[in-house]
Order: sequence, then C-alpha cells, then structure tokens
Amino acid sequence: YAAGSVLAHCGNTQVLCTVSASEDVPRWLRDSGQGWLTAEYRMLPSATHTRKSRELMKLSGRTQEIQRLIGRSLRAAIDLEALGEITLMVDADVIQADGGTRTTAITGAYVALEDAIASLIAKGTLKTSPLKHQIAAISVGLLEGDAFLDLNYPEDVAADIDFNVVLNGDLGYIEVQGTAEANSFSRQQLNQMLDYAEVGIKRLMTLQKEALG
Repeated sequence: YAAGSVLAHCGNTQVLCTVSASEDVPRWLRDSGQGWLTAEYRMLPSATHTRKSRELMKLSGRTQEIQRLIGRSLRAAIDLEALGEITLMVDADVIQADGGTRTTAITGAYVALEDAIASLIAKGTLKTSPLKHQIAAISVGLLEGDAFLDLNYPEDVAADIDFNVVLNGDLGYIEVQGTAEANSFSRQQLNQMLDYAEVGIKRLMTLQKEALG
C-alpha cells in the first residue's frame, strides 16, 4: 500500500493523491546519496461530463506537462539529500474534474507526501523528516476584467487570462504558469491575480495543516 494518501476536494474537483516509497533511485543518482521524487497524473474516464478515453500507450502533451509540474512543485518541498537514496512516487488520479485539477493535485499531494514521510519515520526507513517547505497551489484568472480565484470549469473556459500559482509556506514562488487567451493583461492586473493567489494559498495551507492534525 501507499505510504501516504489523501482524497483532495476543491469545489467539485476531487483528486486521489498517494505517495509510495521505493528504496532505490534512478540510475543517474545511484551511489550519490541523493533521493528523487517523481509524479504521475491521470484522469479517470468518467471524471468529466462526457467519458474520456484512457491514455494507454501514449500520454497526451497536457498530461505530461501536468505531471512534470506536480513533480517540480513537490521537489521544492523536500531536501533530496536528506531523503537519501529513496524514490518517492506521487500518483494523482482525478476522480471528478471541475477545473483546477493540477492545482488540486499539487495541494493534495503535499498532504500525502507529509503523511508518507511520517509513515517512513515510524517504520525506521527515515530518521528525520527531509521536508523543508509546505507547498500548495491554486488557479486565478480574469473574466471580463474581474479577477477570479480557484476557477471552476465554466469560469476557466470563459476566462480571458488564467494562471496556476504554486507557493511555499513562506509565500515564496515555486511556479507561475499563465497565458492570455484573447486579451492582454496589465502589470496591475497581474499583481491583483497574484494577491488573490496568496490569499487562497494561505487558506489552503491552513486546511492542509488541519487535515494532517
């Protein structure tokens, strides 16, 4: 079984996040004393309003992009040298999608990661926690000139601009992904969206701590 797991809900979006541990590392890290964290992301066929075929032999560009984002974000949470030669595999499986699946996956996966680290310490696999930062993520966007936080699917489709923002517990920026679909945006609007993101992520981090007890 997975060392850590959580079912993350953000609105109607639900993502099952698990973290498994293997006392091995990729070839290029062997005998380095350093660990690794990687991620896989999938959507169940029935996660959307109309059934979507499973990705079997070849992953879509979107799926590859999202799982790389999840991996990058969570590697920012952990000291890979302190982890030792252990690989942590994050699995994020979307059960129901209503916008913000990648940000929900990151926020939930952090909880599963902390749960997994506690399990590994209890088993004696790790002596101390290699975690160095709490991580959470949220979406923001502009819809008819107004800033929106944590966009659902209809809002995301209609948005002129949408961003995914990943922050650590010090409100340091891990990643900002954003694009203008139709109109450009001003520096003032960008600052407003980032301000919204910080407010939302502070709330998410409080919820993460509550979930972890």
